[in-house]
Amino acid sequence: MSLDAAEIKKIAHLARLGINADDIPEYSRNLSDILAFVEQLNAVDTAGVEPLAHPLEATQRLRPDAVSETDNRDNFQKVAPETESGLYLVPQVIE
Repeated sequence: MSLDAAEIKKIAHLARLGINADDIPEYSRNLSDILAFVEQLNAVDTAGVEPLAHPLEATQRLRPDAVSETDNRDNFQKVAPETESGLYLVPQVIE
């Protein structure tokens, strides 16, 4: 599929891109090559192929969801300048 200058200008307008008139032939060639590649991909028979969530069929290694540290909030808040109801009080920065 070959794109002409009018189609390139229309695509640029729709994408809200300003392009130089001297660059239109190069854009036409590049976009035509991309569309030809997409047509080539569409020609491949994928009837028996299941979609992949990840191209390498990798699984995420997850650690068990278990408590690994004790609650030290009281110790941490003892050295804080100001706390209230288990929360740290800080100076107001936005009015």
